[in-house]
Amino acid sequence: MPDANVRISEEAKERLAAIAASEGLSLRAYLARLADTLLTPQERAEQAEQARAALHAWTGYAPSASEQQDLDSELDRRLARVTAR
Repeated sequence: MPDANVRISEEAKERLAAIAASEGLSLRAYLARLADTLLTPQERAEQAEQARAALHAWTGYAPSASEQQDLDSELDRRLARVTAR
């Protein structure tokens, strides 16, 4: 597979290289592994839909859009409170 060039700040490159080295990896190998572990927005949406379908199949629970928004807002509020500590 051909290589690609990515322009980032020298500070970011050095930070990523240090993290890679601490894990015994080259920067190239570290970035390749990182890319393999992250999901695209479409993949995240697909997994969320699969999770909702599994929840519904298992429990019969299927929140409405407004209930889902309320739950998301509550989770955001709780996360904000915890990260503010």
